[in-house]
Amino acid sequence: MATSASIPLQQTERLISLDIIRGVALFGILMMNITGFGLPNAYSDPTNYGGAQGADLWAWWVITMFFEGTQRGLFSLLFGAGIILLTSRIEARGGDSADIFFRRNLWLVVFGLVHGFVLLWTGEILFYYGVTALFVYAFRNARPRTLLAVALAGLAFNAGWNLADARAGITTHAQWQQAQSDEAGGAELTPEQTAAVDEWNEMAAYMKSDAATIQEKINAKRGSYLDVMAYQAPDLVRDQSWGLYRYFFDIFSMMLIGMAAFRMGLLQLGHAHRPYYWMMALGYGIGLPVNYMETSHLLANDFSILSRLQVEVSYDLGRLAMVSGHLGLLMLFCNSGLLGWLKRRLAAVGQMALTSYVSHSIICAFVFYGFGFGLFGQLARHELYFVVFAIWIFQLVVSPMWLARFRFGPLEWLWRSLTYAKRQPMRLGNEPEGPKGGPIQAT
Repeated sequence: MATSASIPLQQTERLISLDIIRGVALFGILMMNITGFGLPNAYSDPTNYGGAQGADLWAWWVITMFFEGTQRGLFSLLFGAGIILLTSRIEARGGDSADIFFRRNLWLVVFGLVHGFVLLWTGEILFYYGVTALFVYAFRNARPRTLLAVALAGLAFNAGWNLADARAGITTHAQWQQAQSDEAGGAELTPEQTAAVDEWNEMAAYMKSDAATIQEKINAKRGSYLDVMAYQAPDLVRDQSWGLYRYFFDIFSMMLIGMAAFRMGLLQLGHAHRPYYWMMALGYGIGLPVNYMETSHLLANDFSILSRLQVEVSYDLGRLAMVSGHLGLLMLFCNSGLLGWLKRRLAAVGQMALTSYVSHSIICAFVFYGFGFGLFGQLARHELYFVVFAIWIFQLVVSPMWLARFRFGPLEWLWRSLTYAKRQPMRLGNEPEGPKGGPIQAT
């Protein structure tokens, strides 16, 4: 017979505020990812493809100004809060949190590999979360002050790395300019100048795709399933190796902030509203001007490679400030009496977070890739958001219907069954007996 420590959460034990925010963040992640699903090399630079005028330019501006980097920040933060919820629940019931926690996240790593290589999403994040969580576990009992101090140190390290990369690129550009000038004057380039020219040309080819590169990607994405898999595999290998090291402290630090926020009660319903107003005032007061400065600079310089490097200097400041503002706004929404019907539906999407996230990739693969409708590169940037809105509506309708009959989403059920090494009851009414005493709020 299963012990209470090994029994997954009952419906009454969930924390609805986290489910609501998770649902919002999932929708936001799709809103950010859709250019990767539907356009070649156009995520940061609309001049590469998909349209850079009129509605297309407005679509880029709104997304970049208000949401760039914030949705994954929110999702990482919520993941961190979930770590405390899971481990504290197991430990309160006398169980071994390490055993369950590490199995759970090692299976998440496997899900991430399947999601990327088999379900063909190059923007896959589950692998990163599964690996990073293994390091975060050691901080589960730390005080909020400690969590925030370590998180800020990690964010400072990551921001410093970003700044170093940006400054190196700007320096390379200056060396390239000087080399061009010297060569035009008849001077022979030094080995150092030749190296700088080669480095800049490689960077330029990556950031400003030529017509041949664009067409190659379009042809590959409109090919067969195996064509798409073979084309994307090298990028996935790079992203899930070097990319993990490069962005580890970003995800790690946001998870720790989520743990601290939960410890301080900021993610639970019923908290005083004043901290949320401060989060909005400081977050938007810093983030909006920084993001406006960056987007204006890019527009004024026609998305030149140099301008894209220059805005990286302030990117982390604007992004993290906006995460704070968004979180404060969302918690005020969760604590309000507004739009109860929408909250319930968003909570259902958030409760099925893994299924919701992976289904985005499955749906978009069939919409955009050649083994489906083959619309990759066919829609303008602003038209991609019609696909986003359709998926949002679909999940807002279907998720509550599913959870009216079943305890978990399909992938949540599989994940839990694998984690606990036992088939979990799926249909409502077949739950195992829960622990005695009052419920523990968790997610």
